[in-house]
Amino acid sequence: MNDAISIKSILFLQTKRVIAYFVLGLLALLCLFSIYILIINSTRSHYEIQQGFSFLPGNSFIDNAKNLFNDSNIKLTKGLFWSLFIAGASATLTVFFSAATAYGIHMYNFRFKNFAFLFILLVMMVPTQISALGLVQMCFDAGLTSGYSALIPLIVPSIASPVVFFYMKQYLESVLPNEMIESSRVDGAGEIRIFFQMVLPILKQAIDIQFIFSFVGSWNNYFIPALIMQGSNKITILPIIISNLKASDPSTFDMGKVYMIMLIAVVPLLIVYLIFSKLIIRGLTAGAVKG
Repeated sequence: MNDAISIKSILFLQTKRVIAYFVLGLLALLCLFSIYILIINSTRSHYEIQQGFSFLPGNSFIDNAKNLFNDSNIKLTKGLFWSLFIAGASATLTVFFSAATAYGIHMYNFRFKNFAFLFILLVMMVPTQISALGLVQMCFDAGLTSGYSALIPLIVPSIASPVVFFYMKQYLESVLPNEMIESSRVDGAGEIRIFFQMVLPILKQAIDIQFIFSFVGSWNNYFIPALIMQGSNKITILPIIISNLKASDPSTFDMGKVYMIMLIAVVPLLIVYLIFSKLIIRGLTAGAVKG
């Protein structure tokens, strides 16, 4: 009887595993399919793309690349530079200040501590579209919508990232014992030294994973830059270039160039995910188990 029950249990678990792998495999194929289509269309000419879908690559990859880099109206090099700069600076500010805020709320006891934590969580639930209205109005009033001054609203607001803060705090609760900090204080270590020499190394795994996600989020961000970077000709980013290219004159519109620049914009992200895939998986589960 017990053998029959154990066999049924094993079959049930195996069936669940097969179904889970099937669903995950299907989702993976759907994600990879869009990337495959992007790569295929970057090798086809504008006329071939207009003819419809194709699984086979074309022969226009080099021509599309030449047309893209030879177009004087497309500031591709400048867009790549500023996209990297803004994404890197935003991700750095996000993880540093989120880690500092999480450590402060986790370790220090002060008045309205619980209120501060709850307030940050409530801010996390406010949609970006709503908070962007006030930000854009402030930028227009302060003259931060053109030239290099547009970098300020694109980078500085990344200091406040409730989602990253919440992740850091949960991670600290699972890996940072209060006794370690107290013993360091007894030994004469200052608060700044404790944070930089003890807390940040402990948070390294969480910082790495959140830096990657913050970098990708800033790299793909189009909504805020499209509202703020009006009339700016000194800086530009890839999402803005792609949008302007897609909205260009129909007589000069070239889908081959559009797919080529989209491929160029995706390649750095693919490289990051391929290199740090194991780190991403470890980071997602790092603070899941407490103790």
